[in-house]
Amino acid sequence: MDHSKNNIKNLAILSLIIATIILLCSWDPFNDKSSLLQNHSSDSAGLLLRPFPQNDELRTALENASTPNKTVVLTVINKAYVDPPVTGDSPSMFDLFLEAFWAGEATRPLVEHLLVVAVDETAHERCVFRRLNCYRLRAEDDDSGGGGGDDFAGEKIYMSDEFIEMMWWRTRFLLDVLRRGYDFIFTDTDVLWLRNPFTRLSTNQTLDLQISTDTFNGNSTSEDNPINTGFYFIRSNEKTVTLFQRWYDLRTNSTGLKEQDVLQNMIRDKGVIGELGLNVRFLNTCISVGFARTVEMSRWWPLSMPIAAGVLEPRWRI
Repeated sequence: MDHSKNNIKNLAILSLIIATIILLCSWDPFNDKSSLLQNHSSDSAGLLLRPFPQNDELRTALENASTPNKTVVLTVINKAYVDPPVTGDSPSMFDLFLEAFWAGEATRPLVEHLLVVAVDETAHERCVFRRLNCYRLRAEDDDSGGGGGDDFAGEKIYMSDEFIEMMWWRTRFLLDVLRRGYDFIFTDTDVLWLRNPFTRLSTNQTLDLQISTDTFNGNSTSEDNPINTGFYFIRSNEKTVTLFQRWYDLRTNSTGLKEQDVLQNMIRDKGVIGELGLNVRFLNTCISVGFARTVEMSRWWPLSMPIAAGVLEPRWRI
């Protein structure tokens, strides 16, 4: 009973903190630009390189989460994201992620279009318990959705072989979603959505990819921007499917590199954007240190949060 009360108390405190941040930023209200969810369309003709099963689980999950124009928000979780840290008295990273949707500005309706991809059974059960749109991605899945295993359960040490393998598995899954004709925002689960990002993403339908950066160099079209694959919006079309297929195919020749590094090399060194005729916008995000700067930047973008022993550190990465 005490444990349950502590969890409720922690979530209540978190909600109050998030609400306070939003109020501090509310002097700069956004107009409703959520037409990205309403008006854009995908040029997905010819994307299906081979037929999909008509009743596969992924198809059902995407249909349930999708907007009418086939746009979804995707995040990937495992047991490490849903387990409370250390003592269990603090909310998990997944709890914090969801709490921001409920407390953020114009973010609550997006929960309906959030598809949580769980790579182990514990994470999937937690997602189902929260009554979300859930999909169980298994480590032995092929593109038709069969297979089994819990190879990606638990914490994966950064840049370990298991970590890199999981990132490539995620890339293959996202390729599958693109091939099915869905546009999507991909977001890491350590991102707090304090505002609806669709209000700041461009409505230009000729943009194929809008991707976050570790440090923005001031030019939204510069291929020298260091990308961050923890947050991006991508449209499904022949060009983006080809990009993701080439990206995934490079995994066997990229020992020791995570998937983000490989995509960065494709952009900077191999000229893949020009070769495929991609229209890419690099997002004006930044590393912020200090709570005041975090509040300032929260007017624009979701926040990425480091977690240490269940405690939010005062420096959050945008």
